[in-house]
Amino acid sequence: MNFNALYNPHASARMSVYGGKGMVATSHPLAAQAGLDIIKKGGNAFDAAIATAACLTVVEPTSNGIGGDVFALLWVDGKLHGLNGSGKSPESISIDTVKAKGHDTMPKFGFEPVTVPGAPAAWAELNKRFGKLTLAECLAPAVEYARYGHPVAAIVSKYWQGGLRAYTTHLKGKGDYFEHWFDTFAQNGTAPKAGDIWKSQGHANTLEEIGKTNGESFYRGGLAKEISDFCAKHGGWLTANDLAAHQTLWVEPISVNYKGYDVWQIPPNGQGLVGLIAMNILSGFEDTSCEITKYHRSFEAMKLAFAAGKAAITDPDHMTITVDELLSSQYIKKLRSQITDTAAQPAPVLPDSGGTVYLAAADGDGNMISFIQSNYMGFGSGLVVPNTGIALQNRGADFSLDPNHVNALKGGKRTYHTIIPSFLTKGNKPIGAFGVMGGYMQPQGHLQVIQNTIDLGLNPQQALDAPRWQWIADKRFEVEHRFPRHISQALAAKGHQIHMPIDSGSFGRGQIIWQLENGTLVGGTESRADGHISAF
Repeated sequence: MNFNALYNPHASARMSVYGGKGMVATSHPLAAQAGLDIIKKGGNAFDAAIATAACLTVVEPTSNGIGGDVFALLWVDGKLHGLNGSGKSPESISIDTVKAKGHDTMPKFGFEPVTVPGAPAAWAELNKRFGKLTLAECLAPAVEYARYGHPVAAIVSKYWQGGLRAYTTHLKGKGDYFEHWFDTFAQNGTAPKAGDIWKSQGHANTLEEIGKTNGESFYRGGLAKEISDFCAKHGGWLTANDLAAHQTLWVEPISVNYKGYDVWQIPPNGQGLVGLIAMNILSGFEDTSCEITKYHRSFEAMKLAFAAGKAAITDPDHMTITVDELLSSQYIKKLRSQITDTAAQPAPVLPDSGGTVYLAAADGDGNMISFIQSNYMGFGSGLVVPNTGIALQNRGADFSLDPNHVNALKGGKRTYHTIIPSFLTKGNKPIGAFGVMGGYMQPQGHLQVIQNTIDLGLNPQQALDAPRWQWIADKRFEVEHRFPRHISQALAAKGHQIHMPIDSGSFGRGQIIWQLENGTLVGGTESRADGHISAF
């Protein structure tokens, strides 16, 4: 049977999904189902999140991997906890050492942008503190999919093929250390099509080892040696000492109140602060029924928030201005006053694209988690540790080589981080977990989901399906094809440069799980991905 897995000539709509004892929402059906199976086996929402996340490294390697980072927000026993699972740059790297390689800016590929992977440690820490099952039990579904194979999903196949084209252009023949990426992800020289069976013994063995050792092998054992030996052999900076020194951080979440609801984010080095700044700016305007004014103010607020965030956000140990100062009424009032009736030229900030996966999970005991995991740009640095399936992330590409920049490269430093889970509460009660993945689209997606939910009263699926916009640079915005034409024209008249790309892949991919007052769970999933909700 022959058909196009990516083409649907008909308008398609899906309803929000309801459940009571458990729910997992993410960008891949097999991963969502794996998480729900863990709950049915006696695990909780946090066990389910680990299982889902590990599966995503296998079934959606185009956006995340074992060698990436993790952030999470957890609601448990009436309290919200924040987990920062991002890794630092290698101690031995510096601006001078990178420039000595002939670079004027941080490259996207190779050893320069590689930072310590935080995902395995985050899984282990989350499991240790809040899990009910063993880490090995949580990782077992991912091990099985990697060892025995799984059918590749349609959207994943699309990005896999695009990744192969890009990595062939940029990496093929540029160094034998890049060949391991092709051996792992371009088996037989091709990218899998939708429905093709893909497997990786390297992934299976590595995930099994992480489970058996509660992550220790990755940072202080056999896997750590394989990673550090690979880097040393080819002149990389990441060492066994860097891996052994890694720590997962428990952090206090930050929030702003938006029209009676508290919107929560992970504090810096994450960029969640950008979304909160924009919401704070907009919450100070009087309500208006004018759609054009709403969009115009949102556009301007997001530009101002990004300018502030990119100038301030980095490893919190290196920040020169505090979160409280950036969210203070005085500072927000100053930003708000800059918004006029016409589009303004923002400070120079140039968003890049990114590859990330997001999931939300909840169980029947009231536990909920907002969880995000990433290699940063697609498959990451283009480096795969031989025979392990560990694709090293390129998170360090966001460092600046300007020594005067707040996010200047330095050894042992966490960089500005794009991945941001979010959570919504009201009156100290949980509403639920939500997130929109995709590089610098993420705070923009968060703002739009919150506006759709709170301002417009849309249900979770409607809030995700609504047409999106994103700021690209200067006065340039992109909108989806379904974005109302009359609004685009009115915004253009205000000086915004409105463009409509062919593909909606850059507008983020989100998930939502809300908890109703009676305890019922209701979720929405992303129509721009292979989105799926598993519930019971």
